[in-house]
Amino acid sequence: MSNDYDYLFKLLLIGDSSVGKSCLLLRFADDSYVESYISTIGVDFKIRTVEQDGKTIKLQIWDTAGQERFRTITSSYYRGAHGIIIVYDVTEMESFNNVKQWLNEIDRYANESVCKLLVGNKCDLVENKVVDTQTAKAFADELGIPFLETSAKDSINVEQAFLTMASEIKKKMGNQPTANKSTGTVQMKGQPIQQNSSCCVILHAGKTNKNVYKTLIAAEYTGVEVKLVPGFEMGVSNKTPEFLKMNPIGKVPVLETPDGPIFESNAIARYVTRLKADNPLYGSSHIDYGHIEQWIDFASLEIDANIVYWCRPRMGRVVYLPPAEEAAISALKRALGALNTHLASNTYLVGHSVTLADIIMTCNLYLGFTLLMTKSFTSEFPHVERYFWTLVHQPNFKKILGEVKQTESVLPVPSAKKPSHPKESAKAKPKDEPKKEAKKEERATPTPEAGEEEEAPKPKPKNPLDLLPPSKMILDEWKRLYSNTKTNFREVAIKGFWDMYDPEGYSLWFCDYKYNDENTVSFVTLNKVGGFLQRMDLARKYAFGKMLVIGSEPPFKVKGLWLFRGQEIPQFVINECYDMELYDWRKVDLTDEAQKERVSQMIEDYEPFEGEPLLDAKCFK
Repeated sequence: MSNDYDYLFKLLLIGDSSVGKSCLLLRFADDSYVESYISTIGVDFKIRTVEQDGKTIKLQIWDTAGQERFRTITSSYYRGAHGIIIVYDVTEMESFNNVKQWLNEIDRYANESVCKLLVGNKCDLVENKVVDTQTAKAFADELGIPFLETSAKDSINVEQAFLTMASEIKKKMGNQPTANKSTGTVQMKGQPIQQNSSCCVILHAGKTNKNVYKTLIAAEYTGVEVKLVPGFEMGVSNKTPEFLKMNPIGKVPVLETPDGPIFESNAIARYVTRLKADNPLYGSSHIDYGHIEQWIDFASLEIDANIVYWCRPRMGRVVYLPPAEEAAISALKRALGALNTHLASNTYLVGHSVTLADIIMTCNLYLGFTLLMTKSFTSEFPHVERYFWTLVHQPNFKKILGEVKQTESVLPVPSAKKPSHPKESAKAKPKDEPKKEAKKEERATPTPEAGEEEEAPKPKPKNPLDLLPPSKMILDEWKRLYSNTKTNFREVAIKGFWDMYDPEGYSLWFCDYKYNDENTVSFVTLNKVGGFLQRMDLARKYAFGKMLVIGSEPPFKVKGLWLFRGQEIPQFVINECYDMELYDWRKVDLTDEAQKERVSQMIEDYEPFEGEPLLDAKCFK
């Protein structure tokens, strides 16, 4: 196979959580920016090809997690990296101070010849800047590495940062092309498919078919262009002679390629994945390849089959038989239990990044989560829940799936049709009209295969917290008081808080991290808390929080105080922020003066707190 590039460089983005690594990658690879981006879990990657000095360079860029529990995951990716970009946040001095720790990681795991680049991100936030440009540049000069300040939001120097790294690597490697040599970068197992890089493939199916999603998501990861046939109508387009030549059974999807058609969704997704060489979606070894195929089969035979057996009768496709449904649900729970056990100690199904197995598994689970499996059903499988929501929030998944919402109720069983009575129908001639309308309504029922995209968009439901009776406490006023009080904090801010506090409209909660024995590295513990606060962004309108990292020596304790609208922790926070389950939560009893004083001390960052010094205090406001 003739490669479409002269050089293949593997780049690694490292740095503290929330410094904007993923935003930099999105800006460079897709020229897009997402204001509220879910923290990277484990490792994600993107590919972009650039031209430099008449040579085509393929950049395989890996975005790593900054949290401590993923350190063992990311360490394996240092090996074989040609270039490493260390990112800090110019508005967070802590992230700059921790650059030395990240450099130690590089020295420990990476090759000696690896190129390094220091990047200070978020330079658009001029008023909040705390890391001086000259200080950072002097530090980089001392190390003998390039330095740039960037803004993913305003697209400042992002392109230059990655191109600078590519140029540095190319300079160090000399002028020997690596396309036909071993590069130290992981090579994709399995035989790549020879394909003209300029052509695309055509997918025959509607847009809302979960089997179509598999291919479209895989294409996002591989950079393959897949075009959907416009105006495809299930029950019409798939019955034409032209379609039946491609698949005599008439099932969708079907992929039209220059070498002939392919049907069966998993086969199509495999084909699209193999169109690009050096593709991490197929793992990094023969055993990875085997495990990926294993989980693809499991996703089809154990997960998808039982969800379909449960779903089809409720969609009116086959006769509804309660014993058959009970058997399908029982088998599905058994499969989800096995999957939950595997995911208890694994972020992804295979290895430490997204593979084709994850794409197919998530798409198969999608039907269950959106039509059948309510929160009460999936709560038995917390690791499956965490896995599913993590994957559907990844950019390449979200681009295809959009905003995924879990069903609040099981798809109802269709009511049995009443037998027709000839005498009545003979008497009442106008009954022909309602029959036609009923047929129209039946056809409009959403199905995994048919045209959900033709339905009018449903109005966005209101947040239940917006429907609560008005509260005398104005949350924004409290946040302003907290932020603007620089002196006499106890007399001004704390007193002001209790004067404002409305126990009928709001509730206070203590939280304690369950796994404090893991908090052995200070900056990593702070990253963990920072990531939690970032993921709580969805509750900013309804919450205020203080998180304390306590102790002068490891292991450090993490404790928090949260103010929530309403009398319970909002359900959407519990559903969407997986960190919640990592903490023990208890409601503050305001009749207990000791608990009330504890609230005041946590808001104030009182030290020593419960007899111990504070390592740091972070505020969510």
